[in-house]
Amino acid sequence: MRGFFITDRGQIRSHNEDAGGVFSNAHAQYLAVIADGMGGHKAGDVASQLAISHLRNWWETAASFDSPQKTEEAIKQAIKDVNLSVFEESRQSEELAGMGTTIVAAVCTDDFVTIAHIGDSRCYLLNEEGFKQVTQDHSLVNELVRSGEITEQDAEHHPRKNVLLRALGTDKDVEMDLVSITWEAGDRLLLCSDGLSNKFDKQELLQYLTSGEEIEHIASQLVTVANERGGEDNISLIIADLADIPVREGA
Repeated sequence: MRGFFITDRGQIRSHNEDAGGVFSNAHAQYLAVIADGMGGHKAGDVASQLAISHLRNWWETAASFDSPQKTEEAIKQAIKDVNLSVFEESRQSEELAGMGTTIVAAVCTDDFVTIAHIGDSRCYLLNEEGFKQVTQDHSLVNELVRSGEITEQDAEHHPRKNVLLRALGTDKDVEMDLVSITWEAGDRLLLCSDGLSNKFDKQELLQYLTSGEEIEHIASQLVTVANERGGEDNISLIIADLADIPVREGA
């Protein structure tokens, strides 16, 4: 697999509450993950970094995964364990009370990808069938869209757009979405926080991902444009291809 992670503070925020990375295990399988933290003071930083650290430690000692069912079971348990760790940490001090984070994680093998997510960080898939959003935001406005109360266009500018219905670490138990998909050489994944997805529509993202540029250049371009369009939030993304090329990590 070829993968690249980049994160940026943006133009407005004083610090970066996003975290992420692309990590390998002993079996040349990869975990791509992004977390967008939230909470008072710098609690969001703590939540997202804790989530990434725990998942990285789990992954680097994980067994080889040869079926979507086993992979879904394993990452579900890993995220439940991470959720409990973040929740317990949030109870240790007033500064951390109520902290939480989104999470979008993709276990990448040579034959399939298993995606787990909580919140509104996203995963997109580009393949021969087209470009689609694999995850569904766990947000108030997305529920309003799904129920037909507002349109997708209304959702883009809704005043409560950032209200989440699920987050990792805010409760002792957590519900997540899980899906496994096949992928082939030439397919491409995009994982991102809402600091990126709020600044681009799907057609624009498709144009960048199919530009023919190296993934490092595409990722940097996306961050630059997101900042030019206001950069009100932290911006993080991972672009990953099924290819026999090692992963790299950006600033």
